[in-house]
Amino acid sequence: MIKRPFGQTGSELSLISFGGMRFADPADMDKSAELVRYAWQRDINYFDTAPLYCNNRSESIFGAALKDLPRDSFFIGTKCSRPGGDELRRSLEKSLELLRLDSIDFFYIWYLLDRDDWHRRLDQGAVAAALKAKEEGLIKHLLCSSHMDGDDLAAVLAEGYFEGVLLGYNAINFPYRQAAVDHAGRQGLGIITMNPLGGGLIPRNPQRFSFLQSHQNESVVSAALRFNLSHPAITSALVGFTTSTEIDEAVAAVESFQPLFAQERSRIEEHLNESFDGLCTGCGYCLPCPVEIPIPKFLDAYNQLILSQGDESTVNDRFRLHWNIDRQLAATCTQCGACEDRCTQHLPIIQRLSELSGKHS
Repeated sequence: MIKRPFGQTGSELSLISFGGMRFADPADMDKSAELVRYAWQRDINYFDTAPLYCNNRSESIFGAALKDLPRDSFFIGTKCSRPGGDELRRSLEKSLELLRLDSIDFFYIWYLLDRDDWHRRLDQGAVAAALKAKEEGLIKHLLCSSHMDGDDLAAVLAEGYFEGVLLGYNAINFPYRQAAVDHAGRQGLGIITMNPLGGGLIPRNPQRFSFLQSHQNESVVSAALRFNLSHPAITSALVGFTTSTEIDEAVAAVESFQPLFAQERSRIEEHLNESFDGLCTGCGYCLPCPVEIPIPKFLDAYNQLILSQGDESTVNDRFRLHWNIDRQLAATCTQCGACEDRCTQHLPIIQRLSELSGKHS
């Protein structure tokens, strides 16, 4: 697989990386670890995990999968969202234990929400603790992970603490993050993108996203990844895998990777800007809901409403056949606003839940 330099870290990462958030059955340690090793055999060399992923099982899965592989044949990344320095240190030590490693290649100050949140990480000691761990050799490179808008994230990166960034970027939400990608590129930082397939939204709607394809034999998955990786500053696209077939498809999509020409990319961006603003990418950061509404599933159904241009039968089928939930559950929303405060895309979640509960048939 093609590999690219990751900023100025001296590391070269595969164009496709393995995200450890979507194992089909995390309780089956052997099967999940086998999937990770299969990805390594397909020449994927960066593996991304975090505490809490897959009911706290993800780091243990990677630890089991990678323990017998040559240490210089892969890179591993994990994260901590705690603002306190002592909390971060405990989390890091637990991650090292579960991953069965002496050091983390890429450690992330995780899930920066906004500038206030960033200053909490500074003021309460998380960043200082991470830098101390780096001095001790427990962390090789310090990065951040964020869903902030591009301008705010660019301002954080400009402070000079980080060697790279993990951010959501795909053919749906790229305008929201473009400023951060451009800034990181100019600063020589490594960039890994998450949700390159829009949380599965793009491959589930191949006809609607067919305009991404540049030639007849190109799959929509390949086209979406090519859109993502055509940006010269982006090193690798992080994909969450559940099967070996998905790994094969992603690897095949970049085996003979050729970036989009500037004219092609401009055409696609213009279409996307006009047609797909406001789609939920399913990141799940809106949760938990105090009345236990599975908000990402409802917003996925609302995506269908947008993509189908208001076809209620498509939405009903999404609820009934895909999620097996009653759409009237949306009517239990208390409009507390917690989900909208956490939404990384600033979507009008309360309004959408209200629409979904009122448009039933």
